Amino acid sequence: MSLELLMLGNVPISQMVERARLAEANGYDALWVADERFYREVYSTLAILAQHTTTVKLGTCVTDPFARHPALTAMAIATLDEISNQRAILGIGAGISGFPELGIVRRKPAVAIREMIEVVRVLLKGEVLDYKGDVVSFHDGKLSFKPVRADVPIYVASNGPLGQRVTGGFADGAIMEGCGNVEELTAFRAILAEGAKRKGRDPSAVKVMLRLNACVSPDGKKARDGVRLGVARMLAAGRLKFMTAEKQGLLLTDEQIAPFANVRYAEGAAPYTPLLPLVTDRHVDAFTLAGSPEEVAQHMRDLQAAGADGFIVMPLPCEGTTAEQTLVALGKDVWPRVKP
Repeated sequence: MSLELLMLGNVPISQMVERARLAEANGYDALWVADERFYREVYSTLAILAQHTTTVKLGTCVTDPFARHPALTAMAIATLDEISNQRAILGIGAGISGFPELGIVRRKPAVAIREMIEVVRVLLKGEVLDYKGDVVSFHDGKLSFKPVRADVPIYVASNGPLGQRVTGGFADGAIMEGCGNVEELTAFRAILAEGAKRKGRDPSAVKVMLRLNACVSPDGKKARDGVRLGVARMLAAGRLKFMTAEKQGLLLTDEQIAPFANVRYAEGAAPYTPLLPLVTDRHVDAFTLAGSPEEVAQHMRDLQAAGADGFIVMPLPCEGTTAEQTLVALGKDVWPRVKP
């Protein structure tokens, strides 16, 4: 079991360094930085964090095969691995941020993810590669330096069945955003196992990580209010596909979300504020980690028992607190009650 921190580059680098140090001092096992256009750049940020930490792993959460060629990603993650003394993790996904601005159109995302994994793994071995995929091509080339490690772990973030089957078949770890309830986790693990078995792999070889916004406060209501707007955005934007949400009665109606159909990704969560009265505590508990320390610890224990191998949390503030206080509370007050 692991507790891992996700950071968005929407605050100064000095503040990200502070959070990285707090995380390392409070029991976190890894730091992930979002490759989110157009905040602070992911690899230069991770390099700085590597210089200010000693034990935590460092990963992209997540980079994609469209905005940056997989060969350049292999080059970047190998460089980070060298800088950090072999602490790098490569998190990949289909991507979305910045695509409209950059004129990028996603094509065959599950295929592109598989091809990205294949290209990166060969290049990290220091080998010459000539590759012609459906989406990714690389012409008779190699990295011009020898990576210090060929087996940098590769994690895939996906909320769709095609991507999740690819994850089970090819990746070292699986990340699912918003997977905060046992029913969805059970379905997630089942489809990962299906993908693994198709490729003759042991499903247990794929580490299952839950990517959840989190808020902790002695006042559980305040904590839930701290993450409620993010849930409203998640439900209305419809970018994440959940296998059990409809059956559990956790979706908003088409009529309720129709007014938000043209909200652009770059606008963030604020446009979804009118939906807050429709987002109940049941919604919050299904898609996040929020509440008092004991409530959050019990929630994590339930997910652990259902097969979660770890949690990638984005700490959020609530009324009267800061994100840093949530970060510390999760590591100091909650995690010791969860970790075996």
